[in-house]
Amino acid sequence: MNDLTEIKGLQDYPLARRGVLMTGLISGFTLATQRVDAQAIHTDATGLDAGETQIPTNNGTLPAYYAKPAHKGRFPVILVNEEIFGVHEYIKDVCRRWAKLGYLAVATEYYARIGDLSKMTDVKQIVTDVISKAPDAQYMADLDSTAAWAAHNGGDPARVGVMGFCRGGRQTWLYAAHSPHLKAAVAFYGPLLGTPTPIQPQTALDIAGEIKCPVLGLYGAQDQSIPVDSVHQAEAKAKAAHKIVDIVIYPDAPHGFHADYRPSYHQADAEDAWKRAQAWFHRFGVRPT
Repeated sequence: MNDLTEIKGLQDYPLARRGVLMTGLISGFTLATQRVDAQAIHTDATGLDAGETQIPTNNGTLPAYYAKPAHKGRFPVILVNEEIFGVHEYIKDVCRRWAKLGYLAVATEYYARIGDLSKMTDVKQIVTDVISKAPDAQYMADLDSTAAWAAHNGGDPARVGVMGFCRGGRQTWLYAAHSPHLKAAVAFYGPLLGTPTPIQPQTALDIAGEIKCPVLGLYGAQDQSIPVDSVHQAEAKAKAAHKIVDIVIYPDAPHGFHADYRPSYHQADAEDAWKRAQAWFHRFGVRPT
């Protein structure tokens, strides 16, 4: 199995092209995203401090979107890992949803060094030319940098959680094994398998027994890109290592069931998963005071 398995169920379009490196974020949605429907959930920025920023890293700066309550305070932090389509309107809306609940949420465009996702039209090329060329070690360091930025901008470093969707779900598993500072992690349909490479040497399944914080995994039984068996294997491996993990598999849900701008959206499952994510973070101390 290789990274191209992640795009099953996604309709890709021709005429792929590489863009210049991103200095800002996507306005709207990536051109490669399969048919975009009217977004089901629209969260405004009333009462929030929200917008674009730049995250200093050990290798230049990366564009990011953040949202937090407008009033002064130290807020629990949610690091939001994007899908393969970049930090577009849906990901920004997720940040605002957390901010409305009293969090500082930040989504960094981790692939900005490699290509401009807003100008790419072919899903397969996004995977082969961008996603597969992103070293996991750099991604983990960038997440560390994002957490440090949050701590200097109103976030509480003692209350940090991470979540992600699709490829970002995989990165969520990896970061849960990487960072000793996380309190909790939530992976929405993060792939567990893959073909190791020199720059991406381990799959999420490989490190399932090494997670350093409790992980909630939210998966769809109808997901054609993530075998349910692999999810159960990761769960068993983590539990065998005496880690805290909870896996929820929605019988009728496909890949991307939380993505409310695509036909894959399953409202009932998405709403249940969102409630479970909130409860998971609350349970393990990533909650507003």
